Amino acid sequence: MAATRQQRSEAPKIQQRKRSPSVEKTTQTRHMIVSAALGAFLERGFASTTMEAVARRAGVAKGTPYRYFPTKEALFEAVVRQEIASAVVDVNVANRAPGETVGAFLRRTMSPAMEAVERQGRAALARLVLTEGVRFPVLVEIYRREMFDPLLNQLRHLVRLAKKDGELKSDTLASHPELLIAPVWYGIVHNGLLDRSQPLDIGALFQANLDLLFDR
Repeated sequence: MAATRQQRSEAPKIQQRKRSPSVEKTTQTRHMIVSAALGAFLERGFASTTMEAVARRAGVAKGTPYRYFPTKEALFEAVVRQEIASAVVDVNVANRAPGETVGAFLRRTMSPAMEAVERQGRAALARLVLTEGVRFPVLVEIYRREMFDPLLNQLRHLVRLAKKDGELKSDTLASHPELLIAPVWYGIVHNGLLDRSQPLDIGALFQANLDLLFDR
């Protein structure tokens, strides 16, 4: 009986000595899982990708992804957010240089990102949403909420400023600011779905569109 009481008294001390994963380790594991999920989604599609397959790709135990993401949809949302973070496209009007026109600001900030949209995998992610969004509307909702709407809202504000400053060749863009990124979406669809053998330069399409819409 005495031994039993001693064991009970030592049990909390043993539990206290167990260390939880460090913040750095947790962050690294999470990033590995999200990166693995991105590769799996682009390679196999959302429907055919399983959490277990993501775990294998990330090199972790099959139950580990569920510790960070309760569902595959939550994991996809993390993928979209990671892509936003890596996009380095910030068209917040507060970042305009003194005296910089809206057209020049867009060329400086968005053009480099559009040139890299295929190379960095963001175009492929958009095509995934287009092709599987009918079966999985939640993908569209996540993409729209996390990526598309925030960018479009910033562009709407910039277009209003450009109209006020007399930069636009036509007021059409003020009524339809979506035209600003329409060529980007055409390029994304063309390169992945319409004609993969002759891909378009999405960055060049975006630059040409700016030339059509803005006075230099």
